[in-house]
Amino acid sequence: QVQLVESGGGLVQDGDSLRLSCTASGRTSSNFAMGWFRQTPGKERAFVAAITWRYNRATYYSDSVKGRFNISRDNAKNTVYLQMNSLRPEDTAVYYCAAPGGFCSGVGCRDKRVYTNWGQGTQVTVSS
Repeated sequence: QVQLVESGGGLVQDGDSLRLSCTASGRTSSNFAMGWFRQTPGKERAFVAAITWRYNRATYYSDSVKGRFNISRDNAKNTVYLQMNSLRPEDTAVYYCAAPGGFCSGVGCRDKRVYTNWGQGTQVTVSS
């Protein structure tokens, strides 16, 4: 079991930047990927970005954040970051990090059903 804790959310203005962090603890040796999802009231949790590092090193982004957000990992700290630039009001959501229960790559890493461990979420609010 992997425990995930997000931090870094907050209230910012249109065009600002924020960096979210997700620190993993527990059975991190079995972890090889991490994803970020976001959710707004009344909507499904949606894929934002993912990073894989054990079997293949890759990053994946949703079309809505590609070019603005960057996902990265600090091995020594067991932490994955989501650097969010040029934030827009439509980026307002609760952001969750998640670790998959099995191998994922490509399209699979975008599917929330493969993720079995979730953090508690951190609120990001972008004002216009």
